[in-house]
Amino acid sequence: MAGIYIHIPFCKQACYYCDFHFSTSLKYKDELLRALVKEIQLQKDYLDAETIETIYFGGGTPSILSADEINLLIGTVTGLHTVSSNAEITLEANPDDLNREKLQAFRQTEINRFSIGIQSFFDDNLEWMNRVHRANEAEASVKRAQDAGFDNLTVDLIYGYPLLSDKKWKQNLEKVFELEVPHVSSYAMTVEPKTALASFIKNKKQPAISDEQSARQFILLMHAMQEKGFEHYEISNFCKPGHYSKHNSNYWKGVKYLGIGPSAHSYNGETRQWNIANNAKYMQAIEAGKISAETELLTEANRLNEYIMTSLRTMWGLDLDKLNSIAAASAIELVLAARRFFDKGWIEQKDNVIYLTQTGKLYADHIASGLFF
Repeated sequence: MAGIYIHIPFCKQACYYCDFHFSTSLKYKDELLRALVKEIQLQKDYLDAETIETIYFGGGTPSILSADEINLLIGTVTGLHTVSSNAEITLEANPDDLNREKLQAFRQTEINRFSIGIQSFFDDNLEWMNRVHRANEAEASVKRAQDAGFDNLTVDLIYGYPLLSDKKWKQNLEKVFELEVPHVSSYAMTVEPKTALASFIKNKKQPAISDEQSARQFILLMHAMQEKGFEHYEISNFCKPGHYSKHNSNYWKGVKYLGIGPSAHSYNGETRQWNIANNAKYMQAIEAGKISAETELLTEANRLNEYIMTSLRTMWGLDLDKLNSIAAASAIELVLAARRFFDKGWIEQKDNVIYLTQTGKLYADHIASGLFF
């Protein structure tokens, strides 16, 4: 089994915190779509005839596309690959794009899951982020999607920024529970270099992000999700039983995937490659029949460290037998290095698997880097 990610590099406007690759100009959208189709054709052998279990439209804002454009891309994939009959096909969407007409049009595609970028149910917070939509659209978009027959939904929420009080954070979570959304992805606000938010903070136009606030609101998030019967299956992801994101779960489990589009990444178990993050240069290369990408051959240490980083983030944990299958005797070395984290109560071992504890989830990246080879 394998997955395909298709990057749609267009947005109506730039969120202040975002460092993903996108353009706010749609001038060359048609040309870019043609390039995506051609890259799917050029990369048809990358996954070595693996059955496609997931297709994920990310961005950017894929919901900018029409149903016909989505069908063109899905049809190109299905024409070149064997796609599972129950494949998960996800479209990231902004709330303002999901009106009744567009949702009805999307019913004529094979999209069966929406990832809706809500971020907050408060207008002042959305304005602070420079989001396009407003709070009433956020709630309405979920209800409209459900009314249109899409019940496999996930929403994104952000916490840990100055305007978000603990009271507002709890209200955001209560709204999600009220809407009966089965999956939530929730992230701490981070300040990425070269973003507007980084500039605002550097120039004292905005206060710095508080690590203490982020940790406190993450704890509130974990407790609220647990009380409502959500499984905390990855550091930033929660779901009702059986509603895991197949696509993202496969990333964390080391399943192969092909990335299509400018800045998209691919992984086949032995190498990782990433396309150029420039729309014009990407299109020029594809038009010439070339893939403008950098490739990294994964060393044994790369593969060990990647497995440590991804597996520890999940409820399935770090399997020491799998670690040994990558490099003999590596499990013994890791357990010795992990002693200080066991002593702090940040990790625990059950049978031959190491898991983060509730407290350890606050230090996931620190723990993983401390175990790298």
